[in-house]
This record gives sequence, C-alpha cells and structure tokens, in this order.
Amino acid sequence: MNPHAAELLAGLPGAERILEGLRDYQENRQTMSACLVRMAQRRLIRAGLLKPAPPLDDGAELELYHFLAHEGNQAHSRYNALIRELVSFEHALDHRLSRS
Repeated sequence: MNPHAAELLAGLPGAERILEGLRDYQENRQTMSACLVRMAQRRLIRAGLLKPAPPLDDGAELELYHFLAHEGNQAHSRYNALIRELVSFEHALDHRLSRS
C-alpha cells in the first residue's frame, strides 16, 4: 500500500474501512472492505493509492451483499449504508485531490 495513504485519507468518511480494504485487496483477501476498494478502484488509482490495472467488473457489489447476508439480518439496509459511505468517501476524496 502507498505509504502516504493514511495521510491522504485522514478524516474522510469511511477512511479506516478503505485503508483496511487496501491492505486486504493487495494481500488478495476477500473481505467486505476489499469489495469496497474494488468498487472504488478507478478513484483510488487516480489518487495514487492503487497501481493502474484494467477496471474490474468482478461482481464486488454482489460479493459485498453476500458477506452481509451471511453475517445476519438487515443485509439490505447495511449494504445501502456502506454504499452511501463509499459515495461520501469518493466525493470527499475527489474534493481533497482537487484542492491539492
């Protein structure tokens, strides 16, 4: 992972989850956080947090939902909350990058 990732992402919504996901993604671990990183791959590449690669169309959204469904009730509402957090993260990251 980029050594400056924590500094770049500090204070952004969901930053801890994305940092965890970056570690999981780079170690080929299949986790909810890695799914979110795969979903935000293009923005994370633009930010220099992932190495350029062909865009993934790998069903990360469905995999995330399956993780949540296996954990228990309310998978749909938890999925929607994670997606809202990811969108907030992406907008905040775009804003931070545009200011620097």
